[in-house]
Amino acid sequence: MRDIIHDVIQWSEPAAVATVVSTWGSAPRQVGAKLVMTPSHKLAGSVSGGCIEGAVFEEGMRVLQDNAGCLLRYGVADATAFEAVGLACGGSIEVFVEPLTTQLRRFWQAAHQADCASVTATVVAGSPAMIGFKLMLSEGGAPQLNRTGEAYNAITPHLLTAAQLALQNGRTVNVDLHAGEQAVRAFVDVSLPAPQLIIVGGVHIALTLCRLAKCMGYRVVVIDPRPAFGNASRFPDVDLLVAAYPKEALAGLSITRSTAIVTLTHDSKFDDPALLDALRSEAFYVGALGGKAILAKRRIRLLARGLSEAQADRLHAPIGLDLGARSPEEIALAAMAQIIAARNGVSG
Repeated sequence: MRDIIHDVIQWSEPAAVATVVSTWGSAPRQVGAKLVMTPSHKLAGSVSGGCIEGAVFEEGMRVLQDNAGCLLRYGVADATAFEAVGLACGGSIEVFVEPLTTQLRRFWQAAHQADCASVTATVVAGSPAMIGFKLMLSEGGAPQLNRTGEAYNAITPHLLTAAQLALQNGRTVNVDLHAGEQAVRAFVDVSLPAPQLIIVGGVHIALTLCRLAKCMGYRVVVIDPRPAFGNASRFPDVDLLVAAYPKEALAGLSITRSTAIVTLTHDSKFDDPALLDALRSEAFYVGALGGKAILAKRRIRLLARGLSEAQADRLHAPIGLDLGARSPEEIALAAMAQIIAARNGVSG
């Protein structure tokens, strides 16, 4: 959702939104990817590498006319049929196309401005009357429904439970729901806040790591009380530069499950206090620079200061994927790769 919201909130004309709700095999975009389109041919986002975009646009314009959502399926193109619509990559996807209502647009905008996690649970398969029924929920907010009436009362509690669970887990899912004689399939689409990377130590590695993280859409914070290392000329593009010791600096920051924290100073008076707080937080990734000998001594110190074994096990150290990295730039690349793997739920 973050890749389309800046465009969408500026558009005033009617629009349709297409969302990838499932994939099989080799698919060009991941589940949750979106394409928003208008009759004047404004486009934001994508649902494929371009192979089905034209067909999805046509369906989007039809959806706007009919004011009703529909589930589309696209698979491997028939090699003998030049005009066939399909995925050249050999995969198959399902795309749900629906009108982008004012309510949904405002919900997206509010969640984006608050930078909070949100979820939409949309019925994509079931009886025609249920298709497109949607529950919207942001973290700390009350649920919103796009329709009301007796027809939806039975399934609403099940939709809410599925949305709350997905929001808690931070994972987009498809769920089959049953309420009496009603049976529907819902696409429960979770949008997490923009990821944040907190770097403790404005050292050489941090320069490249900051640039890489910004390219990946991360909000970057650099913490270093030393003027020679933590200054604006070294980090011109950083979102926030904090000239304070790590414990004080971290206390003033919001650390969520969308936050990664790395310590790079090699100095225990900076790294240890930061790691104690980081490993007790919701941060999805915590990494520290240093070899195995340093790691062993650091672990003993952290455990002695009250960290549990399970909390200490969360630490990625030595930091980064094993790329055989030598230079500061290569180490930064290895660290960023490991952060991305952790965010995507891939072990590394």
